[in-house]
Amino acid sequence: MAPTTRFNQRLHNLAPSILSDIGKIDELKGMWAAGAQLNPVVLGRLKQSVLITSTDRDKQEVKGYFELLQNVFNSWKNLSFNEGTIKHFHQELLKYVEKDKLHRGEYKKSENKVHMVNAAGKSVGILFDTTPAYLTPTAMLELIEWTLKSLREKTYHPMLIIGNFLVEFLQIHPFTDGNGRLSRILTNLILLKVGYLYMPYVSHEKIIEDNKPDYYLALRASQKTFGTKQEDINPWLKFSLKIILKQSEMAVDLLSAQNIEKTLSRNQLMAWEYLQKAAEATPRDIAKNAGIARPTVNQIMDKFIRLKKVERLGLGRSTRYRIIKT
Repeated sequence: MAPTTRFNQRLHNLAPSILSDIGKIDELKGMWAAGAQLNPVVLGRLKQSVLITSTDRDKQEVKGYFELLQNVFNSWKNLSFNEGTIKHFHQELLKYVEKDKLHRGEYKKSENKVHMVNAAGKSVGILFDTTPAYLTPTAMLELIEWTLKSLREKTYHPMLIIGNFLVEFLQIHPFTDGNGRLSRILTNLILLKVGYLYMPYVSHEKIIEDNKPDYYLALRASQKTFGTKQEDINPWLKFSLKIILKQSEMAVDLLSAQNIEKTLSRNQLMAWEYLQKAAEATPRDIAKNAGIARPTVNQIMDKFIRLKKVERLGLGRSTRYRIIKT
């Protein structure tokens, strides 16, 4: 069966929970987009926090990972997703690791296996065999071409395309070392490319690490069906969407009542602080007491409504606003 046909068939007969989770993720994506005009200082602080929690900078093995992730967060608009980028990322990922010097940025030349590793980074068993080395260049080319074509033509929801790319990438295991971390770097890049702009502000890597046993189980449950007549991507998609849903929830939580003051402009903050004191307030009340121009009040209230922090009562001259209690 041609790879394109096989990849497409995997994405049929999806569990209802998968489509439900995608809907939840996209709703949260919309909430982030509506409220994410954050203070640049706050954004910078959040991004730095994610970089630190995604890596241990004292270990030489992940110094390259830290720098590469930082580059993706800062320059994703100018980075293309293609085979050249993937190989370059691998070279950058391992550039400080002397033992990997000979194979940085190059597909594997010998067979490799996927090992389960514990919290200390030690192998606790072999998970599965991977694509043979001699087939790897062709397999990667076919996977990348399918992914790019599907994203361009919007054949499926981006979450399904990305999920399929990742599970196949990890099955091929194209490089001698660094495949897992590289897959997470690529996840950040592609999700940013398709509009999930909160990726730099909540650590995808840390959520994966916190759920590593389930990661291995889901990976194995799907990959053991590959090459059969009934390939089943559902276990992997359920897991990967659970991770991204958690990431989305954490991102939107940055805009919650506990955090919202950190993310607002001066006028927005003045309006918010006044609303916290008033049971209800008209636009005129807000303008007068917060010292904000009347047209600006409307814009600010529209934003708070989109964030589901404020509700509008009445219409026209009777319009009033109040904070939604949670």
